[in-house]
Amino acid sequence: MDEIRIDKFLWAVRLYKTRSVSANAIKDDQVFLNENLVKPAQTVKVGDVVRVKRNPIWRSYQIKELLKNRVGAKLVENYIVEVTPQEEIEKLEMIKLMPGYDRKKGLGRPTKKERRDLNQFDEW
Repeated sequence: MDEIRIDKFLWAVRLYKTRSVSANAIKDDQVFLNENLVKPAQTVKVGDVVRVKRNPIWRSYQIKELLKNRVGAKLVENYIVEVTPQEEIEKLEMIKLMPGYDRKKGLGRPTKKERRDLNQFDEW
């Protein structure tokens, strides 16, 4: 096997939960192959670099080996290597330090659903 569809590959190496989610991300311009926009049916080969939007940063992966079926999470490292630039990782670390990044449920202003639940509780 020397080529595989990019939507199938991204699903197989567990970057997306389903193949249709993978195809939709490609259609929404959240995936680049060798710095070019792609279509879901475009093929990838060993050595290609895939750039994927993982909010809030772009992660880059180099393809080591192709595969036919989805693999377990522990085996993903046999097929791709993360080559994300250090600036992107530092950007992620800075965002994580911002206040409110990881607001715990129940803290701060209630969400619309939480407010409705509180109002329903008050009616009792």
